[in-house]
Amino acid sequence: MSFVDLGEVVSLLFMAIALGMDAFSVGLGMGMRALRLKRIFFIGLTVGFFHIAMPFIGIALGRFISTKLEGLAVLGGGLLLFALGVQMVLNSFNREDKTVMSPIGIGLILFSLSVSLDSFSVGLSLGMSGVKTALALIMFGVASMVLTWTGLLVGRKARGFLGVYSELLGGSILCAFGLNIIFG
Repeated sequence: MSFVDLGEVVSLLFMAIALGMDAFSVGLGMGMRALRLKRIFFIGLTVGFFHIAMPFIGIALGRFISTKLEGLAVLGGGLLLFALGVQMVLNSFNREDKTVMSPIGIGLILFSLSVSLDSFSVGLSLGMSGVKTALALIMFGVASMVLTWTGLLVGRKARGFLGVYSELLGGSILCAFGLNIIFG
């Protein structure tokens, strides 16, 4: 693995963790409910699947856009990541209690979709920058699945303060990557 490849892997790993922080923080709250381990397993798998599907759609669309707009595509991708990071940081200060839906059936699909929407935007910007698709998708899926499981399991023991800080950290990481793409 060359230096450039290692740098891309490390960048994608941090990005995958940043994207999974949303699932972790929501999983903390959901984990405070009485969930069986089998349900926790299926929730993590579903969130992981959506964190593969949504950025895949974003990457495909981003590649299409980048071939049409070339020079503006990289700037747009960086701005998109930065804006998403700012949104995550601002949402971390929102102290309203959110009703947690039941993680069964359509509730599980809606939960998984809601925590993976930001990965669509990240996929869009990555598609504009020409990232290795398979590597990014696998890392996003695995990281979000593991972080969801971790959040659900820790949620059984902890109370809400970790959720706020994890979303703040995730948003800060996305902002940093957005600025790196714009100025880097």
